[in-house]
Amino acid sequence: MIYLIGGRGRVGQAIAASRPASEVLLLDREVYQEWWKPGAARQIARFFEGAIPGSVVIVAAGLLDPALPQHMHRQVNVELPLQVIEGVAEIGLRTVTLGTVMERLTSHPNVYVASKAELGRQVARRADAGDAVLHLQIHTLYGGGAPAPFMFLGQMCDALRSGLPFEMSPGRQLREYHHVDDDVMAIHALLAANLTGIVPVSHGAPDTLFALASAIFKAVGRPDLLRIGARPEPPDDNYATVLTRPAILADIDFRPALQGVAAYVQSQLNALGVLKK
Repeated sequence: MIYLIGGRGRVGQAIAASRPASEVLLLDREVYQEWWKPGAARQIARFFEGAIPGSVVIVAAGLLDPALPQHMHRQVNVELPLQVIEGVAEIGLRTVTLGTVMERLTSHPNVYVASKAELGRQVARRADAGDAVLHLQIHTLYGGGAPAPFMFLGQMCDALRSGLPFEMSPGRQLREYHHVDDDVMAIHALLAANLTGIVPVSHGAPDTLFALASAIFKAVGRPDLLRIGARPEPPDDNYATVLTRPAILADIDFRPALQGVAAYVQSQLNALGVLKK
C-alpha cells in the first residue's frame, strides 16, 4: 500500500493515477496539515499504526515557488516530512521524500532548493542510522496539467499566449526535463528495489535551455518571439555537470525532452485556443 501525502500536486496526482485505487490511499489535507509541528510524530505514528506491513508513505506535498516566505518552505518542505519519517519509523514503515537535483548543482540555492537540501541531509543521516528512508532528487517536470507560472516553461507559455517577446539568457544551462509519468515509473522501480538514502532520478541526457526554447518556439511557429541572450547569464548554475542514470533505472523509457516538451507546450496553447488548428 502507498500512503500519499500531497495528492493534489503534479507528482501526487500522477502517482495516484499509476496504481489501482486499492493500492494508493490519498490522505486528506485536513489530516496532515498540522503534521509539521514539533511533536507531531506521535500523532502520525498513531494514524499509521494499523497500516499494512511493508507499506510506504510518500511525502509529495511541497512548496516550489521561491517567492514564498522561508518559514513556509521550512514548514512544508522540511518539518512535515521529518515528522512523518520519525512517526512512521516507529511502526516499521518506509518513507519517501521528494527533492530536487539542484540540491547538488548550485552553491547559492534559493529558499526552495535550500529547504530541499536540508531535508536531503536529514534523510541521509537517518538512512545511515538504519531507517528505511529514501530521498529522490527530481529534475524539472512537465505534463500532468499546466506549468507553474514562475517556472521557465510557464514563462514561455505566457509569452506565447500573449504574443510578446520572450527574453532569456544565452541558455547554456543544462537541464533534464522529465515527463511526470516517466518519473512515476522510475519511482515505482526505486520502491521495488528497497533503496535508502539519496538517489537522483536522472536519465543522463540533458539539453541546454537554448535548445529547449528554440525547439518550443519553432514547434509553435513563433521563433520571432524568442530573444536568446537578451538577459545576462546566471553565474551560479549548471553548465557542465551531467548526472549519471542510476543502474536501477536502465529500463525506464524516458521520452526525448525536446520533442516531448514542445508537444506539451503545444497542447497547453491549443487548450487555451492560442494556436490555429
